[in-house]
Amino acid sequence: MLEVNHLVKRYGKHPAVSELNFTADRGEILGLLGPNGAGKSTTMNMLAGYIAPTAGEIKIDGIDLLKNPSKAKEKIGYMPEIPPLYPDMTVKEQLMFVAELRHVPKHKRTECVDRVMKQCGVLDVSHRLIKNLSKGYRQRVGFAQAVLGDPDIIILDEPTAGLDPRQIREMREMILGLKPDHLVILSSHILTEIEEVCDHVLIISNGTLVLSDTTEHLLDEHQESLEDVFLELTEQEIEEVPEDHDITDDDEEEEA
Repeated sequence: MLEVNHLVKRYGKHPAVSELNFTADRGEILGLLGPNGAGKSTTMNMLAGYIAPTAGEIKIDGIDLLKNPSKAKEKIGYMPEIPPLYPDMTVKEQLMFVAELRHVPKHKRTECVDRVMKQCGVLDVSHRLIKNLSKGYRQRVGFAQAVLGDPDIIILDEPTAGLDPRQIREMREMILGLKPDHLVILSSHILTEIEEVCDHVLIISNGTLVLSDTTEHLLDEHQESLEDVFLELTEQEIEEVPEDHDITDDDEEEEA
């Protein structure tokens, strides 16, 4: 189980995330929605252990991510919006490297990587250089990195960004395939994608959680599309954002 309690992230004087609380468990696909600058990516980075919160706690099966990061991160797979890939490596070299970083036993790495490449549809390009891959295949390799080692929690930040409709459908099928044995946390600007894939939706605006509900109940209750609900909940919040809300380099230096 994932437990997020009173999570806060500030850059200087500006709150990027304020008092975020939620729980989620295996077998769920959780959708994280919000307008640009709402705090989605900051939240994803904190959940993945890439950046530390200013306050609050994140627990994975009772393990505190801040107090015991190595053990907690063993349970997390993360795909940022732009997956970190080495362009001069082949697909298999990249994934073997990641398998080593994730402490997959040496005698199991080849089998593990081959299985993930097959699962993610990149087995046929395993010996191609990453720099020669299409956007769709690079996203698949990023997805493969996230699921390598079979972590309990898979965090996907805009996994369908820049993909064509066929690639989006293929990515959706891969995400749904994870559901039975994992908790998947997904952010996307494509609201229909969230409707079709996610069981539960969190909407963040100005760094604050403004809605947490199951997708089914949300649509039944409002009798409208998720897009309409999203716009209703975030429109006023967006109008109230101060003009100086953008995070600057000075803010980050002040925090440091």
